[in-house]
Amino acid sequence: MFGFIGNFGPWELGLILVIVLVIFGPGKLPKVGESLGKAMQSFKKAKEGDEEEIEVKENKK
Repeated sequence: MFGFIGNFGPWELGLILVIVLVIFGPGKLPKVGESLGKAMQSFKKAKEGDEEEIEVKENKK
């Protein structure tokens, strides 16, 4: 699914972290993390809701 991204090692992750710190700054980083966490939670809830809806539709058939 994410074959175009490749494998991330510790050096790549460190470089990404440094770039994020330069762009957002250390003061805004917790807010960015919080926003990312909320987005992931809402995505997970929506996915679970869709899966439950599909199961209900399959059980009715």
